[in-house]
Amino acid sequence: MSIDKTFYNNVLKNMFADPCEVTYWDGDVKKYGEGEIQFRINFTEPIPKSEIISDPSLAFGEGYMHKKVDIDGAVQKVIESIYNNQSSFLYEKKNYVRFAKMLSNTLRKSKDDVQFHYDIGNDFYRLWLDESMTYSCAYFESPEDSLFQAQKNKVNHILRKLNLRPGQTLLDIGCGWGELILTAAKNYQVKAVGITLSSEQYSRVSERIKEEDLEDLVEVQQLDFRELKDRTFDRVVSVGMIEHVGRENLDGYFSAVKSFLNEGGISLLHCITGYDEASGTNSWIDKYIFPGGYIPAVNELVSLIVENKFYLIDLESLREHYTRTLEHWAQNFEQALPEIRKMKDDTFIRMWRLYLNSCAASFHCGNIDVHQFLFTKGANNNLPLTRQYMYE
Repeated sequence: MSIDKTFYNNVLKNMFADPCEVTYWDGDVKKYGEGEIQFRINFTEPIPKSEIISDPSLAFGEGYMHKKVDIDGAVQKVIESIYNNQSSFLYEKKNYVRFAKMLSNTLRKSKDDVQFHYDIGNDFYRLWLDESMTYSCAYFESPEDSLFQAQKNKVNHILRKLNLRPGQTLLDIGCGWGELILTAAKNYQVKAVGITLSSEQYSRVSERIKEEDLEDLVEVQQLDFRELKDRTFDRVVSVGMIEHVGRENLDGYFSAVKSFLNEGGISLLHCITGYDEASGTNSWIDKYIFPGGYIPAVNELVSLIVENKFYLIDLESLREHYTRTLEHWAQNFEQALPEIRKMKDDTFIRMWRLYLNSCAASFHCGNIDVHQFLFTKGANNNLPLTRQYMYE
């Protein structure tokens, strides 16, 4: 056996929790694990050992993108098999964790990072998101809910938690394509402001405000939350945005929310979370999908809420809701491939297939979670005594 094959054999025999078959670049076939084969891995050429040793997630991710390695079977299940084997060397993230802590998300870098991911074309996202163009975890009140219904459920779930009243003011930090602020204005008659760093999102939200004749109730601005000055609100919400601010700016986010909120005001933070500092760190994701991203640990966010003198009144996990959401997106993505191929090359397609499926696997295996934190500025004694109001 060659040196390369010996190295690969030692790596792969301990990588997966399930039996699999590997076909090497020279046609040699090896089975790893006992029992019925669950999937097959095919190498068309070797990935350099130095790259695997230096950064296995990046090496195998790029290997898949560039067709050095292919998968015969469900991509999500293959990645779950890696995650379910905690003795796999792919769990070693210490070097990247140290590197991630050194990154600084300046205003310029934050804008560039957000636009890197979100400004790749509304037409692209429209092909596989639901009709509302909601790009965050949905809320499935029933397993039979469509993705569109589940996204409507999520928006309504958040708005009920905020206990909105007509005439109140609402700020949405990182408003996406505007579904939440538009729904809040229409259903609760609140005055809503959305901010985003994405040019594509800003353009579409502006169009929707005019299309739905909501100029008197809704406005959108393209700016960083750190640039919003001299305005206060009764409610502040943020869905899937804080993951972009960077570790060093987390306290600044909560300080900003405190300055935005009126006394007694309510804020809801909906975000991906981890259970330790390495939960959400991945160099492949950082390079190709979400540059500058940082997934905070639950205890990290709770500590910051307390340190900033907020009252934490509710905390809810929606982890398996995000698994279902991503599975819907991945299925929609595959069904839209004829149209996607007209605008994106094969490397991009394989990159996004890997991204959607690896995220679904990560949530399903519990590597990462998604939580909604509900907190108030000062003691708000006007909220209902039970959580029942969140479901009525």
